[in-house]
Amino acid sequence: MTYRAPINDMLLALNHGAGLKAAVEAGHYGDFDADIAAAVLEEAGKFATDVLAPLNRVGDEHGIKLDSGKVTTAPGWPDAYKRWTDGGWNAVSGPEAFGGQGLPLAINAACTEIWSASNVAFGLCPLLTLSAIEALDAHGSDELKKIYLEKLVSGEWTGTMQLTEPQAGSDVGALRTRAEKQADGTYRIKGAKIFITYGDHDMTDNIVHFVLARLPDAPAGTRGISLFLIPKFMVNADGSLGARNDIYASGIEHKLGMHASPTCTMTMGDHGGAIGYLIGEENRGMQCMFTMMNQARLGVGLEGVGVADRAYQQALAYALERKQGKAVGRNGDGSDAIIVHPDVKRMLLQMRAMTAAARSICYATAVALDVAVRAKDAHVRADAAARGALLTPIAKAFSTDIGNEVAYLGVQVHGGMGFIEETGAAQHYRDARITSIYEGTNGIQAIDLVTRKLAANGGASVWTLLAELDATVKQVETSNDPVFGTTGTKLRDALGSLERASKWLIERVASKPNDALAGATPYLRLFGSTLGGCMLASEAIAAKNSGDGERYVTLARFFAENVTVQAASLEKTVTDSAEAVNGADAVLLG
Repeated sequence: MTYRAPINDMLLALNHGAGLKAAVEAGHYGDFDADIAAAVLEEAGKFATDVLAPLNRVGDEHGIKLDSGKVTTAPGWPDAYKRWTDGGWNAVSGPEAFGGQGLPLAINAACTEIWSASNVAFGLCPLLTLSAIEALDAHGSDELKKIYLEKLVSGEWTGTMQLTEPQAGSDVGALRTRAEKQADGTYRIKGAKIFITYGDHDMTDNIVHFVLARLPDAPAGTRGISLFLIPKFMVNADGSLGARNDIYASGIEHKLGMHASPTCTMTMGDHGGAIGYLIGEENRGMQCMFTMMNQARLGVGLEGVGVADRAYQQALAYALERKQGKAVGRNGDGSDAIIVHPDVKRMLLQMRAMTAAARSICYATAVALDVAVRAKDAHVRADAAARGALLTPIAKAFSTDIGNEVAYLGVQVHGGMGFIEETGAAQHYRDARITSIYEGTNGIQAIDLVTRKLAANGGASVWTLLAELDATVKQVETSNDPVFGTTGTKLRDALGSLERASKWLIERVASKPNDALAGATPYLRLFGSTLGGCMLASEAIAAKNSGDGERYVTLARFFAENVTVQAASLEKTVTDSAEAVNGADAVLLG
């Protein structure tokens, strides 16, 4: 089956779960017309269905090829990318001064979900270009912006992030790529990077690489890292492409999934060193790179949402067609579609509910990042920036965990056919797996949440968010509507668990950091499942008030009674398991 963007679900999540409608009404989006969101998403959905979705299987089967330092993508890929840029899709949220449409990041986030759902390997390329645009716009010189930014915004050129080296994965400070300043102000970069997504391809004439490297006299660790812009082809004064730069794909990875996305080993220095240009200040490269990484982490979270929704749609279609057994209590000949069986219904409901919760969290992150730059009031911007920082690791880790779990259930709904590649269910399972690893593993996201984001500003961002969630729970409780079942009770209990666990961790981050770190991953799950449950309840209330609430109330209720209900156990895991985790050497090394 093909993919259909769930526009109504997405708009409900944007406007109510994520708070876009309230932010627009508060004036934080200026003269932005919220009605445009539906039109943009409708057109994005059509492009995804007609152009990208049919190439998903093609890319998985054909993969990519490397020959003499040049990467060739799967059949149809270059044409699809040209149609993508011609349609203006790369420029949706780009700065207007450089040819972008200037639409909110929240709108582009919804589009990113659509690209990821229809063809996640394709959508990964513009995701990284968007991050490159953000870094260059925020930290690049006016001269570099003039040369490169318009091309990146339009998508005529694509961008990459180059951090990882064989000995420097999550520990970026251990990188060895070297940069030396030249008399003309440029830099010569020598070294090698691995796992570079879309490090080379045949979809554009030029690729703009953002590379971390170390100067000869740089301090050790992350304090001595600089960021450089290295074009695949040099750019002449008139804007035309010049000589080939000394940066090449010297290898490609053969991966579990994402077969159509080139993952390259990039080599610099075989011919004297790649010519690069400094972004920001010397030895301040991590600050610049985090601009890229934070955008990319939200984008990867949306990949998780997209793959999950595609897996759900396919599993639902299969469950409606596949006949096996009879519904309980039915007599007569013939078999029923497997969707009549309660366990299949349960799996499908879990897939849809978890996808919806992850979607709302990602959209809420995008709205916060929007308000952080669009609001007129400085205090509002600062609070929104803190909210965005708090939500980013949750959006990335929770949503990609959900992507993996939903894709797993998708295979299960298919039964034995899910284990057969021809059905396509296995591809979603394979493609989803990397999302919880790249752009900072989910364990690192949990550490970031607990050690940096949780206690920031004395925990003010957390307590403010919990107060908002409390207001949502009160709405459910005071509605006295039996259709919500025990939703209010389950959410109230979860909020209590999240508050207690948050206070426990804040106290121990300073005094017993290993205890806090031992509980970081279950805490992130506790936060995500509580936040997601409350957001779904908020959306259900809004839909119910508009007369179209039954399915959304059912979804919110299912999530609260089947997922959020795990909060108490997660709280106990956070607070009670540190001693066992930190004393595990006897088991692991004995």
